[in-house]
Amino acid sequence: MKKAPRHEPDERLSTTPPKKWAAGVPAVTHALEYSLEETTVRRTATTLLTMNQVAGIDCPGCAWADPAPGHRHRNEYCENGAKHINDEATARRVTADFFRGHSVSELDRRSDLWLNQQGRLTAPMVKRPDADHYEPISWHDALGLLSEELTSLDSPDEAVFYTSGRASNESAFVLQLFARAFGTNNLPDCSNMCHESSGFALHETLGTGKGTVSLDDIHQADLIFLVGQNPGTNHPRQLSALERAKLNGGRVIAVNTLPEAGLLRFKNPQRVRGVIGPGTRIADRFLHIRSGGDLALFQGLNRLLLEAEDARPGTVLDHDFIRSSTSGFEEFSRHVRAIAWDDILTATGLTRQEIEQVRDAVLGSKRVIVCWAMGVTQQRHGVPTVREIVNFLMLRGNLGRAGAGACPVRGHSNVQGDRTMGIWEQMPDSFLDALQREFGFDPPRAHGLDSVNSIRAMREGRIRVFVSLAGNFVRAAPDTAVTEEAMRRCRLTAHISTKLNRSHTVCGRTALILPTLGRTERDIQPSGEQFVTVENSMSEVHTSYGRLDPASKLLLSEVAILCRLARHTLGGKAGIPWDRFEADYGAIRHHISRIVPGFHDFNRRVARPGGIRLPNPVNEGVFATATGRALFTRNAWDMSRAPEGHLLLQTLRSHDQWNTIPYTDNDRYRGIHGRRRVVLVNPSDMAQLGLVKGQFVDLVGVWTDGVERRAEDFEVVPYPTARGCAASYYPETNVLVPLDSVAEFSNQPTSKGVVVRLEARAAAAGLPRS
Repeated sequence: MKKAPRHEPDERLSTTPPKKWAAGVPAVTHALEYSLEETTVRRTATTLLTMNQVAGIDCPGCAWADPAPGHRHRNEYCENGAKHINDEATARRVTADFFRGHSVSELDRRSDLWLNQQGRLTAPMVKRPDADHYEPISWHDALGLLSEELTSLDSPDEAVFYTSGRASNESAFVLQLFARAFGTNNLPDCSNMCHESSGFALHETLGTGKGTVSLDDIHQADLIFLVGQNPGTNHPRQLSALERAKLNGGRVIAVNTLPEAGLLRFKNPQRVRGVIGPGTRIADRFLHIRSGGDLALFQGLNRLLLEAEDARPGTVLDHDFIRSSTSGFEEFSRHVRAIAWDDILTATGLTRQEIEQVRDAVLGSKRVIVCWAMGVTQQRHGVPTVREIVNFLMLRGNLGRAGAGACPVRGHSNVQGDRTMGIWEQMPDSFLDALQREFGFDPPRAHGLDSVNSIRAMREGRIRVFVSLAGNFVRAAPDTAVTEEAMRRCRLTAHISTKLNRSHTVCGRTALILPTLGRTERDIQPSGEQFVTVENSMSEVHTSYGRLDPASKLLLSEVAILCRLARHTLGGKAGIPWDRFEADYGAIRHHISRIVPGFHDFNRRVARPGGIRLPNPVNEGVFATATGRALFTRNAWDMSRAPEGHLLLQTLRSHDQWNTIPYTDNDRYRGIHGRRRVVLVNPSDMAQLGLVKGQFVDLVGVWTDGVERRAEDFEVVPYPTARGCAASYYPETNVLVPLDSVAEFSNQPTSKGVVVRLEARAAAAGLPRS
């Protein structure tokens, strides 16, 4: 059944009080309403009843772990997962007629919501130089055109190959193999913009860039910190795990600039108490912290723990763990003791009593987990903050044992798997050596470009070809105007995509749209029906099988597109069996098993229900650091500052949004309906700045380069944000994040610490997209 196209909303704002709980019956209702608006009852039933099941479709949304086989609910999905999977399974189609009727210039003026709602891409398209319309092109000619551009470059390093977490392990492995056989390590990915600070800090301190906990650890923990994350919207299935931890006697401390509904109470729609009862209180304590204050909070906690040990020697710290498994403790101890309490309290906006109450909760707990997300990593001092969290965990030995550890909560389904498969511009020599042994070519050794440096290189004319595997790079990236100018300087841009998005309207001189199968769709190759694999946040690798007929007979899989491009571009160079890879993904997994540690006997092991749990060296007492021990670090005290009359803005996503793509203009948990161009401001700050509810303002970014960055026509909404802080939705506010405002060490954009002033507008103006 073909669905009618949707129209642009009128964007009239109405507000209701923020919700005090998440999920419940409304979540089920909204998920089904959205799904049935997009596709049929039969297809909705197929996707939802197989989603996150053994031999089913892995959720293309977040990377939260699944319960063990035999312990999964028949409806093992959340509201946003249901929306996302059926957004991909939509009955709407974007055909050649659509592109004949809509110029690129017109499409570029449309909203992100409208672009996504037009439906699935159905055939390869090309925008020729100086043209303003996409037109059909055959697969042979499209891949030939891209190959010709690549082989005409003066250097392979004039090309960039970007990947998002929607890619499978198999396609990610093939992409990095092709890029390196071509001759470049320019492999930026979405992790560069969301969790690069986590990876950098964890590698440095623990010797692995991954978290150390499992779902069972969450269930067994005595105390769980949720720092800078909003599970109710960004990874709702985490709430089920937190509910189980609470029912087992665990406690939760939420640390956030906003009192998010999912942090307060959860009504599990799979339980009677979640349907007709009060649900489960999640946060036992809520710390209403100032934006960027997490570093100071953990420094304060660490100082209090050291002082508690002074008062009761031998009863607070885990001296055996510190002595046998760590280095740098004495230097860390001297440093953190010297940080002034006035600085800690100013940076956090908390009282000393509040922090001491948290210390008491820690002292009463034997098993502690710290979960964090982009509220931590997208700060200028994101790496020091994660390092300080590791210091905190090590003081009481909360690493490498059940119910304890570090848990970076990643928000995209296979972003961790992409990195495992080699999607990183700085892969270690051990991985490159393994590629060389397996395939007989010498991969390039010089580090490539990450996402921010790719934009810089495109802006400077050093990148001629940009290739994207899934994702929406233009809207995920910071400094929108700079990013768009940089993309338009490319000679050719090519996007392997399932649906229309902004990146297709911000083109190089020549642009290609290469439509691909979605994760929901059957993938039939010469050897038979294929499955792909993904890795979740907890290092579990499992299968995903498509269940629906493809949206178009002209769609190719990600693997097929990349293998055919490699054959066009490289011919027989390096002797890599691209034909065999395309015909049978098991051949790809066979080579992965010989290259990537932990993947031995990959094909057999991953086919077992539940798949594979990759080994984590920390949990085996192994720390692959320079000293062979976990590293205590000294992190300079820091805080985000805004001049008088300014606020610290954090970008965030609405409840009806997946990554850069809004599904509606609503955010019902925060009480926002009908409009996305809003700015949430504490009522006390509104009074101080002379603002009133419903006033229209421009958000004006303040940065050291003197360039004015302006997001126009935002409506002021009073909201219980932390004092001195404001919040607004991305990607509309990415325009305010300077390209050069990046986290120390990791080069990750700092979207959670943007200094802005709010300039009143004479009247509501038009509704520009950025």
